[in-house]
Amino acid sequence: MKIALIGASGFVGKAILNELVNRGNEVIAIARDTDKIESSDEKVTKVAADVLDTEKLAAAVSGADAVVSAFNAGWTNPNLYNDTVKGAEAIQAAVKASGVKRYIFIGGAGTLQIDGHQIVDGPNFPAEYKPGATAVRDYFNTLKKETELDWLFFSPAIEMHHGITTGRTGKYRLGKTSPVFNEAGRSILSVEDLAIVIVDELENNAHHQEQFTAAY
Repeated sequence: MKIALIGASGFVGKAILNELVNRGNEVIAIARDTDKIESSDEKVTKVAADVLDTEKLAAAVSGADAVVSAFNAGWTNPNLYNDTVKGAEAIQAAVKASGVKRYIFIGGAGTLQIDGHQIVDGPNFPAEYKPGATAVRDYFNTLKKETELDWLFFSPAIEMHHGITTGRTGKYRLGKTSPVFNEAGRSILSVEDLAIVIVDELENNAHHQEQFTAAY
């Protein structure tokens, strides 16, 4: 496959890039600063692009079998809400303009539901993550109206961060709109296994125009 990966220098993007390359795929690796893309593999083409430049981004992803967005406007960004929504909408517009149909957006766990309520709206949701999580949820509401693209919105496990050290196990369980919990009542997944979930989906095309999630 030839996959265009937006946000290839970030925490999630790096893991997906590694998984794609290790499985022999060509990757158009897109980031604001290509010096931060940690790959020298010949199958990787690095492209510097601002996601708000839809014309350049559309040209960059053109010809790919699918586009994966691991875009993150930066958790410490004081304008995080607006930049997240604008960036995500610009990426969607660029994908449509490129002619690529398969589009996977890596969202957040805040959009998952427990007892019919999205986690981001819960009283215990961390205040420091609320602007970004709310922006992702609001963008998801926009994405759900998309009819031209074969889109997917992936919500990681509730616990999916630098502190999860299980590494690449290749084991996971899938879900849709609610978190996947283990026997201890926790929703956990390493970033390496998140990458496996995404590349497995690219290979199998099991989901279409919906939300899905994964955890151990």
